Amino acid sequence: MIPVAPAAHYSCGGIQVDAFGRTSIQRLYSCGEAASTGLHGANRLASNSLLEAMVFGKRSFEDTIAHISQYSLQSDIPDWNASGTSEPKEMILITQSIKEIQLAMSDYVGIVRSNVRLERAMKRLDLLHEETEQLYKTTTLSPQLCELRNLITVGYLIVKSAQFRKESRGLHYNIDYPTKSAIKQNIVW
Repeated sequence: MIPVAPAAHYSCGGIQVDAFGRTSIQRLYSCGEAASTGLHGANRLASNSLLEAMVFGKRSFEDTIAHISQYSLQSDIPDWNASGTSEPKEMILITQSIKEIQLAMSDYVGIVRSNVRLERAMKRLDLLHEETEQLYKTTTLSPQLCELRNLITVGYLIVKSAQFRKESRGLHYNIDYPTKSAIKQNIVW
């Protein structure tokens, strides 16, 4: 049997962008479902977001190319120093933590949310962050460990943004705030 689960629309429409996909962070662009372009509401239809991703992806690319000469790249970055670290003895600690994040986000921050679920997700992320940072300090860097750290960061941002939202709008539904507010909330990470 193949398990069927809702799509991961955790951050759909949450990052405010301009007409070129630029965010409020210099040189950081967003397009597709994560971007809030103003073209669609809090819901997405697959064909709409695909078209939007293509248009804003192209605009973001063209804007980057037009301004690339203004960017300077730091060239004096030292090589990674792995002294004092060792190979992870139990890779299961990393892979299991990744599964825990996926499960917590799906169960507590999925289509239907509540303040209790969001708080529980945040506690799980806090614990995973603490454990992961200990691994990061003592084991050799690996793609899996980097992925885990990134997942924790993104999960934290999504949960914190959902906790700030005091309304339900589109697929951002919280049973503690079942109605849409009269004033559109601009939730920007």
